[in-house]
Amino acid sequence: MSRTAATRIELLYFDGCPHHDVLLPRLRRLVETSDTELDLETRRIETENEARQARFLGSPTVRVDGRDIEAGADARDDYGVKCRLYRTEAGLMGLPPESWLTATLIAAG
Repeated sequence: MSRTAATRIELLYFDGCPHHDVLLPRLRRLVETSDTELDLETRRIETENEARQARFLGSPTVRVDGRDIEAGADARDDYGVKCRLYRTEAGLMGLPPESWLTATLIAAG
């Protein structure tokens, strides 16, 4: 019986990002309470060069199996060590809606 690989959740951030500090505990809870196997990885981005190489759209960035949870993010190229704002139904937010993460996990699943 072959084992399927765990779904990988990546959290990319820079030091001092207040939204990263709020999002990380939420992601940890999700991993701990999930019925499926999830691996959470954190990655600190320190330089503009690293930001370009990682296609880092700002902090916090969340990817599931390498895919950004924001629809259309793959078409963007405004990489940099900066705070990220998410365009949501409620307006601009510093955190992605949990519904985006849930939908991405279901699609990956």
